[in-house]
Amino acid sequence: MFISLEGPDGSGKSTQAELLAGQLREAGREVVLTQEPGGTALGAQIRSILLRSDGSPIEPRAEALLFAASRAQLMNEVILPALADGADVVVDRFTDSTLAYQGGGRGLPMDELRELIAIATQGGRPEITLLLDVPPPVGLARCHGAAHWTRFESETLAFHDRVRQTYLDLAQAEPARWIVLDACRTVPEIAADIWAAIRARLTMTASSPADTEGRQEAAATIGGRARSIREAGD
Repeated sequence: MFISLEGPDGSGKSTQAELLAGQLREAGREVVLTQEPGGTALGAQIRSILLRSDGSPIEPRAEALLFAASRAQLMNEVILPALADGADVVVDRFTDSTLAYQGGGRGLPMDELRELIAIATQGGRPEITLLLDVPPPVGLARCHGAAHWTRFESETLAFHDRVRQTYLDLAQAEPARWIVLDACRTVPEIAADIWAAIRARLTMTASSPADTEGRQEAAATIGGRARSIREAGD
C-alpha cells in the first residue's frame, strides 16, 4: 500500500506519518517511511536548498523543478523498489504538495505541474492520501515553536490560505483517494482516526478479489520498473 500524508505547514504530518508507520509494523506489515523533499542523499541536498530561510529567492519554476528532481530520485531509489518487494510506503508529502504549493500558492499552471509530476513519478501515485487540514493561523503558530523556520513558513498568510484551499479542492475532486482529517485536535485523536481509516481500507482490500487482482497487476508493473532500475545500476 502506498500512502501519502499532506497538509499545510504545521498540520502535524511528520508526527502522524511516524505513528502510522509504527502501527502498520505492529500489525505485521513491512513499512518504508520516507519524506519529500528528501529520502535520498540527493534529496537531502535538494531539501536543504528548498527549505532554507536565507539565501537568494528561488524562481517558482526552478522551485518546482527542484522538487521534481528530488521526487524522481526518491521514486527510483526508494518507493518503486519498496513497493515491488511488497512493503507499504508511507511518505510525508508527495505530488499533491506540488499542486498545492507551486500551483495554488505560487500560481504556476496546474497542467504544467501535472506533466512535470508524471515525468518524475513515472505515473506512480498513492493509493490513499491523508489530508491533515488546519487553518493557516493555527498551523503557523505551531511552526513558531519549531527549531527551524523554513522559507515556506515565512510566506504570507494569503499564500498559505491558497495552499490550504487547493488541498481541499483536490480532495473534493478525488474523494476515493483522499481522507480529510481535522488536524486541530490532539495527536492521539488524529492518530486514532487515521488508523481506523487505514485499517478499514486494509480489510476492504483483503476481502475484495477484484481489488486484489488489480493490485497484483499494479505490483507486476511496479516490479518491472524496479527490476529495470536495479539492472541499470548493475
